[in-house]
Amino acid sequence: MSTFRETVIEKGISRRAVLGWAAGGAVGAAAVGLTAAVALANEDSEADTVPVTDHSAMADGAVQAIPPAPVMTDAEMNAMHEGEIGKFLANIKEPITAGVGATDLDWREEDGVRIFELTCSEIDWEVTPGKIEKALAYNGMVPGPTIRAVQGQRVRILVHNDMAESTAVHWHGQRVPNDQDGVTFITQPPIGPGEDYVYEFTAGPFGSHMYHSHHNAAAQVGRGLLGAFLVEPADPTAEPESDLDYLYILNDTLGGFTINGKGFPATSAYTAKLGQRVRFRFMNEGLMVHPIHLHGFAFEIFARDGYPLPQPFLCDTITVAPGERWDAMVVADAPGIWAFHCHVLSHAESPTGMFGMVTVLAVE
Repeated sequence: MSTFRETVIEKGISRRAVLGWAAGGAVGAAAVGLTAAVALANEDSEADTVPVTDHSAMADGAVQAIPPAPVMTDAEMNAMHEGEIGKFLANIKEPITAGVGATDLDWREEDGVRIFELTCSEIDWEVTPGKIEKALAYNGMVPGPTIRAVQGQRVRILVHNDMAESTAVHWHGQRVPNDQDGVTFITQPPIGPGEDYVYEFTAGPFGSHMYHSHHNAAAQVGRGLLGAFLVEPADPTAEPESDLDYLYILNDTLGGFTINGKGFPATSAYTAKLGQRVRFRFMNEGLMVHPIHLHGFAFEIFARDGYPLPQPFLCDTITVAPGERWDAMVVADAPGIWAFHCHVLSHAESPTGMFGMVTVLAVE
Protein backbone atom coordinates (compact mmCIF):
# COMPACT_ATOMS: atom_id res chain seq x y z
CA MET A 1 0.00 0.00 0.00
CA SER A 2 1.40 3.44 -0.87
CA THR A 3 2.05 5.90 1.90
CA PHE A 4 -0.09 8.96 2.51
CA ARG A 5 2.71 11.21 1.21
CA GLU A 6 3.09 9.12 -1.95
CA THR A 7 -0.63 9.14 -2.59
CA VAL A 8 -1.12 12.86 -2.07
CA ILE A 9 2.14 14.33 -3.27
CA GLU A 10 4.34 11.98 -5.29
CA LYS A 11 1.53 10.57 -7.42
CA GLY A 12 0.23 14.04 -8.06
CA ILE A 13 -3.38 13.71 -6.93
CA SER A 14 -4.93 17.15 -7.20
CA ARG A 15 -6.04 19.21 -4.25
CA ARG A 16 -9.65 18.88 -5.40
CA ALA A 17 -9.35 15.09 -5.38
CA VAL A 18 -7.87 15.17 -1.89
CA LEU A 19 -10.68 17.34 -0.63
CA GLY A 20 -13.14 15.04 -2.37
CA TRP A 21 -11.62 12.05 -0.59
CA ALA A 22 -12.18 13.76 2.73
CA ALA A 23 -15.71 14.64 1.66
CA GLY A 24 -16.64 11.10 0.73
CA GLY A 25 -14.52 9.30 -1.85
CA ALA A 26 -15.25 9.38 -5.57
CA VAL A 27 -18.68 10.94 -5.13
CA GLY A 28 -17.20 13.69 -2.98
CA ALA A 29 -14.38 14.25 -5.44
CA ALA A 30 -16.85 14.61 -8.31
CA ALA A 31 -18.96 17.06 -6.33
CA VAL A 32 -15.95 19.14 -5.35
CA GLY A 33 -14.65 19.09 -8.92
CA LEU A 34 -18.01 20.20 -10.28
CA THR A 35 -18.23 23.00 -7.72
CA ALA A 36 -14.75 24.17 -8.61
CA ALA A 37 -15.53 24.06 -12.33
CA VAL A 38 -18.63 26.17 -11.83
CA ALA A 39 -16.63 28.68 -9.76
CA LEU A 40 -13.94 28.91 -12.42
CA ALA A 41 -16.52 29.30 -15.16
CA ASN A 42 -18.09 32.19 -13.30
CA GLU A 43 -14.79 33.83 -12.44
CA ASP A 44 -15.32 36.66 -14.92
CA SER A 45 -18.98 37.15 -14.15
CA GLU A 46 -20.32 39.68 -11.74
CA ALA A 47 -20.33 38.24 -8.21
CA ASP A 48 -21.22 39.44 -4.77
CA THR A 49 -18.19 40.70 -2.91
CA VAL A 50 -17.30 39.25 0.48
CA PRO A 51 -15.69 41.22 3.32
CA VAL A 52 -12.40 39.84 4.61
CA THR A 53 -11.51 40.02 8.27
CA ASP A 54 -7.85 40.35 9.23
CA HIS A 55 -7.74 37.48 11.75
CA SER A 56 -4.11 38.20 12.65
CA ALA A 57 -5.20 41.41 14.33
CA MET A 58 -7.07 39.31 16.88
CA ALA A 59 -4.62 36.44 17.19
CA ASP A 60 -3.24 37.37 20.60
CA GLY A 61 -6.70 37.51 22.17
CA ALA A 62 -6.42 41.22 22.95
CA VAL A 63 -9.13 43.73 22.08
CA GLN A 64 -7.81 45.55 19.03
CA ALA A 65 -9.18 47.79 16.35
CA ILE A 66 -9.93 45.80 13.22
CA PRO A 67 -8.85 47.56 10.01
CA PRO A 68 -11.41 48.18 7.26
CA ALA A 69 -12.22 44.89 5.58
CA PRO A 70 -11.21 44.48 1.94
CA VAL A 71 -13.62 42.68 -0.38
CA MET A 72 -13.27 39.83 -2.88
CA THR A 73 -15.45 37.82 -5.20
CA ASP A 74 -16.62 34.33 -4.34
CA ALA A 75 -14.21 32.91 -6.91
CA GLU A 76 -11.32 34.85 -5.38
CA MET A 77 -12.25 33.55 -1.95
CA ASN A 78 -12.33 29.95 -3.19
CA ALA A 79 -8.95 30.37 -4.84
CA MET A 80 -7.42 31.65 -1.60
CA HIS A 81 -8.90 28.75 0.38
CA GLU A 82 -7.57 26.23 -2.12
CA GLY A 83 -4.16 27.91 -2.09
CA GLU A 84 -3.82 27.47 1.67
CA ILE A 85 -4.78 23.79 1.39
CA GLY A 86 -2.12 23.40 -1.28
CA LYS A 87 0.53 24.83 1.03
CA PHE A 88 -0.57 22.43 3.79
CA LEU A 89 -0.30 19.44 1.47
CA ALA A 90 3.15 20.58 0.35
CA ASN A 91 4.14 20.80 4.02
CA ILE A 92 3.44 17.07 4.39
CA LYS A 93 6.18 16.24 1.89
CA GLU A 94 8.69 18.88 2.97
CA PRO A 95 8.32 21.46 5.77
CA ILE A 96 7.42 24.92 4.50
CA THR A 97 8.77 26.62 7.64
CA ALA A 98 12.05 26.37 9.50
CA GLY A 99 12.20 24.70 12.90
CA VAL A 100 10.55 21.71 14.55
CA GLY A 101 9.43 21.73 18.16
CA ALA A 102 8.73 19.11 20.83
CA THR A 103 11.41 16.61 19.80
CA ASP A 104 12.49 14.21 22.57
CA LEU A 105 15.13 15.59 24.92
CA ASP A 106 18.31 13.53 25.22
CA TRP A 107 19.37 12.47 28.70
CA ARG A 108 22.17 10.70 30.49
CA GLU A 109 22.08 8.61 33.63
CA GLU A 110 24.33 8.94 36.66
CA ASP A 111 23.89 6.81 39.79
CA GLY A 112 20.33 5.97 38.79
CA VAL A 113 19.35 9.62 38.16
CA ARG A 114 18.13 10.64 34.71
CA ILE A 115 19.75 13.99 33.86
CA PHE A 116 18.40 16.53 31.37
CA GLU A 117 19.64 19.96 30.29
CA LEU A 118 17.54 22.94 29.24
CA THR A 119 18.85 26.23 27.87
CA CYS A 120 16.54 29.26 27.74
CA SER A 121 17.28 31.71 24.94
CA GLU A 122 15.69 34.17 22.53
CA ILE A 123 15.36 32.87 18.97
CA ASP A 124 13.65 33.63 15.68
CA TRP A 125 10.78 31.18 15.18
CA GLU A 126 8.89 30.80 11.91
CA VAL A 127 5.25 30.16 12.77
CA THR A 128 3.85 30.22 9.24
CA PRO A 129 5.70 30.78 5.96
CA GLY A 130 7.49 34.11 6.22
CA LYS A 131 6.00 34.96 9.64
CA ILE A 132 8.99 35.03 11.97
CA GLU A 133 8.51 35.88 15.64
CA LYS A 134 10.93 36.76 18.42
CA ALA A 135 10.41 33.73 20.61
CA LEU A 136 11.71 32.57 23.96
CA ALA A 137 12.65 28.92 23.69
CA TYR A 138 14.02 25.91 25.50
CA ASN A 139 16.89 24.38 23.51
CA GLY A 140 16.10 26.47 20.45
CA MET A 141 12.61 25.11 19.71
CA VAL A 142 8.92 25.84 20.33
CA PRO A 143 7.44 23.90 22.06
CA GLY A 144 10.53 22.99 24.03
CA PRO A 145 11.91 19.45 23.90
CA THR A 146 9.76 16.70 25.36
CA ILE A 147 11.03 15.34 28.66
CA ARG A 148 10.32 11.64 29.22
CA ALA A 149 10.71 9.85 32.53
CA VAL A 150 9.33 6.82 34.38
CA GLN A 151 7.17 7.01 37.47
CA GLY A 152 9.31 6.72 40.60
CA GLN A 153 12.52 7.61 38.76
CA ARG A 154 14.78 10.34 40.07
CA VAL A 155 15.26 13.17 37.55
CA ARG A 156 17.62 16.14 37.55
CA ILE A 157 17.13 19.07 35.18
CA LEU A 158 19.97 21.54 34.68
CA VAL A 159 18.61 24.90 33.51
CA HIS A 160 20.83 27.52 31.85
CA ASN A 161 19.45 31.03 31.31
CA ASP A 162 20.89 32.71 28.21
CA MET A 163 18.08 35.27 28.03
CA ALA A 164 18.24 38.94 28.96
CA GLU A 165 15.58 38.45 31.67
CA SER A 166 15.10 36.22 34.67
CA THR A 167 13.03 33.06 34.59
CA ALA A 168 12.11 29.87 36.49
CA VAL A 169 10.67 26.48 35.49
CA HIS A 170 7.49 24.98 36.93
CA TRP A 171 6.79 21.24 36.54
CA HIS A 172 3.07 21.42 35.87
CA GLY A 173 1.28 18.35 37.25
CA GLN A 174 4.27 16.84 39.06
CA ARG A 175 4.16 16.24 42.82
CA VAL A 176 7.51 17.81 43.65
CA PRO A 177 9.02 19.06 46.93
CA ASN A 178 8.00 22.66 47.60
CA ASP A 179 11.47 24.04 46.92
CA GLN A 180 11.46 22.45 43.43
CA ASP A 181 8.13 23.92 42.30
CA GLY A 182 9.68 26.73 40.27
CA VAL A 183 7.72 29.83 41.32
CA THR A 184 9.88 32.89 41.84
CA PHE A 185 9.88 34.52 45.28
CA ILE A 186 7.56 31.79 46.61
CA THR A 187 9.74 28.69 46.27
CA GLN A 188 12.98 30.00 44.76
CA PRO A 189 14.87 33.11 43.63
CA PRO A 190 14.71 33.97 39.92
CA ILE A 191 17.25 32.38 37.59
CA GLY A 192 18.95 35.56 36.41
CA PRO A 193 20.52 36.20 33.01
CA GLY A 194 23.64 34.06 32.65
CA GLU A 195 22.77 31.94 35.70
CA ASP A 196 22.19 28.21 36.12
CA TYR A 197 19.75 26.36 38.35
CA VAL A 198 19.32 22.67 39.20
CA TYR A 199 15.95 21.01 39.82
CA GLU A 200 15.77 17.47 41.19
CA PHE A 201 12.76 15.37 42.15
CA THR A 202 11.14 11.97 41.75
CA ALA A 203 8.94 11.75 38.65
CA GLY A 204 5.26 11.24 39.41
CA PRO A 205 2.40 10.93 39.03
CA PHE A 206 2.49 9.28 35.64
CA GLY A 207 0.65 10.70 32.65
CA SER A 208 0.66 13.74 30.39
CA HIS A 209 2.14 16.78 32.09
CA MET A 210 3.91 20.01 31.15
CA TYR A 211 6.75 22.31 32.09
CA HIS A 212 6.89 26.05 31.58
CA SER A 213 8.11 29.35 32.95
CA HIS A 214 6.50 30.69 36.12
CA HIS A 215 8.14 34.11 36.03
CA ASN A 216 6.48 36.83 33.93
CA ALA A 217 4.59 33.77 32.81
CA ALA A 218 1.91 35.23 30.53
CA ALA A 219 4.66 36.74 28.38
CA GLN A 220 7.31 34.03 28.69
CA VAL A 221 5.01 31.03 28.20
CA GLY A 222 3.13 32.87 25.49
CA ARG A 223 6.40 33.49 23.65
CA GLY A 224 7.43 29.83 23.82
CA LEU A 225 8.84 28.76 27.19
CA LEU A 226 6.72 25.62 27.38
CA GLY A 227 7.02 21.91 26.76
CA ALA A 228 5.63 18.45 27.51
CA PHE A 229 6.71 16.37 30.52
CA LEU A 230 5.59 12.78 29.94
CA VAL A 231 5.82 10.21 32.71
CA GLU A 232 5.36 6.54 31.92
CA PRO A 233 3.62 4.44 34.59
CA ALA A 234 5.78 2.02 36.55
CA ASP A 235 3.13 -0.57 35.65
CA PRO A 236 2.55 -0.33 31.88
CA THR A 237 -0.93 -1.82 32.24
CA ALA A 238 -2.05 1.34 34.07
CA GLU A 239 -2.61 3.04 30.69
CA PRO A 240 -4.30 1.71 27.54
CA GLU A 241 -2.06 0.42 24.77
CA SER A 242 -1.66 2.47 21.60
CA ASP A 243 0.11 2.09 18.28
CA LEU A 244 0.88 5.79 17.95
CA ASP A 245 1.36 8.52 20.56
CA TYR A 246 0.95 12.17 19.49
CA LEU A 247 1.25 15.56 21.18
CA TYR A 248 -1.28 18.31 20.43
CA ILE A 249 0.01 21.39 22.27
CA LEU A 250 -2.04 24.57 21.97
CA ASN A 251 -0.84 28.15 22.29
CA ASP A 252 -2.50 31.40 21.26
CA THR A 253 0.06 34.18 21.69
CA LEU A 254 3.28 33.64 19.72
CA GLY A 255 2.32 34.24 16.09
CA GLY A 256 -1.37 33.64 16.75
CA PHE A 257 -3.17 30.33 17.16
CA THR A 258 -0.80 27.37 16.98
CA ILE A 259 -0.56 23.59 17.31
CA ASN A 260 2.89 22.41 18.40
CA GLY A 261 4.35 25.83 17.66
CA LYS A 262 3.03 26.17 14.10
CA GLY A 263 -0.03 27.72 12.50
CA PHE A 264 -1.85 26.34 9.46
CA PRO A 265 -0.71 25.74 6.72
CA ALA A 266 2.57 24.89 8.49
CA THR A 267 0.95 22.57 11.05
CA SER A 268 2.00 18.93 10.80
CA ALA A 269 -0.54 16.31 9.72
CA TYR A 270 -1.21 13.36 12.02
CA THR A 271 -1.05 10.07 10.11
CA ALA A 272 -2.16 6.53 10.92
CA LYS A 273 -2.68 3.17 9.27
CA LEU A 274 -6.18 1.77 9.03
CA GLY A 275 -7.10 0.07 12.31
CA GLN A 276 -4.35 1.59 14.44
CA ARG A 277 -5.07 2.91 17.93
CA VAL A 278 -3.88 6.50 18.17
CA ARG A 279 -3.27 8.34 21.43
CA PHE A 280 -3.55 12.12 21.47
CA ARG A 281 -2.23 14.17 24.39
CA PHE A 282 -4.01 17.54 24.33
CA MET A 283 -2.27 20.30 26.31
CA ASN A 284 -3.27 23.95 26.52
CA GLU A 285 -0.34 26.28 27.20
CA GLY A 286 -2.26 29.33 25.99
CA LEU A 287 -4.47 32.00 27.50
CA MET A 288 -7.78 30.96 25.93
CA VAL A 289 -10.13 27.96 25.93
CA HIS A 290 -10.00 25.77 22.81
CA PRO A 291 -12.60 23.06 21.97
CA ILE A 292 -10.78 20.58 19.72
CA HIS A 293 -12.93 18.73 17.19
CA LEU A 294 -11.97 15.73 15.04
CA HIS A 295 -14.14 14.96 12.03
CA GLY A 296 -15.17 11.37 11.36
CA PHE A 297 -14.16 9.74 14.66
CA ALA A 298 -14.92 9.57 18.35
CA PHE A 299 -12.44 10.35 21.09
CA GLU A 300 -12.33 7.92 23.99
CA ILE A 301 -11.22 10.26 26.74
CA PHE A 302 -9.41 8.21 29.37
CA ALA A 303 -7.37 10.67 31.46
CA ARG A 304 -7.59 14.27 32.64
CA ASP A 305 -4.50 16.16 33.81
CA GLY A 306 -2.64 12.85 33.68
CA TYR A 307 -5.02 11.07 36.06
CA PRO A 308 -6.93 8.05 34.69
CA LEU A 309 -10.68 8.62 34.66
CA PRO A 310 -12.78 6.15 36.67
CA GLN A 311 -15.07 5.96 33.63
CA PRO A 312 -13.73 6.91 30.17
CA PHE A 313 -16.24 8.70 27.95
CA LEU A 314 -16.83 9.24 24.24
CA CYS A 315 -17.04 12.59 22.46
CA ASP A 316 -15.90 14.22 19.24
CA THR A 317 -15.09 17.64 20.70
CA ILE A 318 -12.99 18.06 23.83
CA THR A 319 -12.73 21.47 25.48
CA VAL A 320 -9.18 22.15 26.67
CA ALA A 321 -8.85 25.04 29.11
CA PRO A 322 -5.52 26.75 29.89
CA GLY A 323 -3.34 24.40 31.95
CA GLU A 324 -5.46 21.33 31.24
CA ARG A 325 -4.36 18.05 29.71
CA TRP A 326 -6.70 15.47 28.23
CA ASP A 327 -5.69 12.05 26.89
CA ALA A 328 -7.79 10.56 24.10
CA MET A 329 -7.71 7.31 22.14
CA VAL A 330 -8.91 7.22 18.55
CA VAL A 331 -9.40 4.01 16.57
CA ALA A 332 -8.42 4.86 12.99
CA ASP A 333 -11.17 2.80 11.38
CA ALA A 334 -12.17 5.14 8.54
CA PRO A 335 -9.77 5.92 5.68
CA GLY A 336 -9.40 9.44 4.38
CA ILE A 337 -8.16 12.86 5.37
CA TRP A 338 -10.17 14.23 8.28
CA ALA A 339 -10.17 17.82 9.52
CA PHE A 340 -8.90 18.28 13.09
CA HIS A 341 -9.22 21.80 14.50
CA CYS A 342 -10.25 24.22 17.20
CA HIS A 343 -13.99 24.77 16.99
CA VAL A 344 -13.83 28.40 18.00
CA LEU A 345 -14.07 29.03 14.29
CA SER A 346 -12.35 32.40 14.46
CA HIS A 347 -9.26 30.45 15.58
CA ALA A 348 -9.32 28.26 12.48
CA GLU A 349 -10.93 29.76 9.38
CA SER A 350 -11.54 33.12 7.74
CA PRO A 351 -12.65 34.39 4.33
CA THR A 352 -9.02 34.10 3.20
CA GLY A 353 -8.90 30.40 4.11
CA MET A 354 -7.99 28.12 6.96
CA PHE A 355 -5.36 29.34 9.42
CA GLY A 356 -4.21 28.83 12.99
CA MET A 357 -5.41 25.76 14.87
CA VAL A 358 -6.11 23.45 11.94
CA THR A 359 -4.55 20.14 10.95
CA VAL A 360 -5.80 16.72 9.80
CA LEU A 361 -5.80 13.06 10.78
CA ALA A 362 -4.91 11.13 7.62
CA VAL A 363 -5.78 7.42 7.69
CA GLU A 364 -4.57 5.13 4.90
